[in-house]
Amino acid sequence: MRLRNVPGSREVIAAHPLCFLEEDPQSPAGRWAEIFGSDHPIHIEVGMGKGQFITTLAMQNPAVNYIGIEKYSSVLVRALEKLDAMETPPSNIRFIRMDAENICSMFARHEVSRIYLNFSDPWPKDRHAKRRLTSQQFLKRYDQILVPDGQLEFKTDNQDLFRFSLEQAEPAGWKRIASTWDLHHDEILNAGNIMTEYEQKFSAQGNPICKMILSR
Repeated sequence: MRLRNVPGSREVIAAHPLCFLEEDPQSPAGRWAEIFGSDHPIHIEVGMGKGQFITTLAMQNPAVNYIGIEKYSSVLVRALEKLDAMETPPSNIRFIRMDAENICSMFARHEVSRIYLNFSDPWPKDRHAKRRLTSQQFLKRYDQILVPDGQLEFKTDNQDLFRFSLEQAEPAGWKRIASTWDLHHDEILNAGNIMTEYEQKFSAQGNPICKMILSR
């Protein structure tokens, strides 16, 4: 999918009080409780898009601190616009503009309680497999920042990516808690499900949504 450039988006993000940049001279790693002003559990979404999912979670769960991570400035700035337009935006949300490969530089060891991956880029070519956010390489990164009993939740409509993701878990030292190839027809896993923009689009097209939950 081609991304439309939003002029000035990088400058808007750099100046926004709720945003952090990968290249900031002082990393927020180990300081998130101070930044939020509370020691509530930290949940992050890697590849948050325009922020519908994580913003909804933040509104519904004030006792959890949420951090959305997005690589593209032109996408992240849209999430900021939506948040700023809210009459009462949630106070328990922050954003990071960064490449997920460097996620360990933004969080201290065992600082995160839950990780969400929603409709990640499938990187369909075999030579790009290590770039997939559910690859063994990325699972090893998540292992460093996630609390020992933390969980990872992944949703996608791409069945090849889902099959790949299921296969990656065990070799990387993770175990599958639950999974489904058709989330919206799974009464248990679909309970309380919050749909992303992509999830709404793909499910409207008749595509089944896959989901898995992992722990170490």
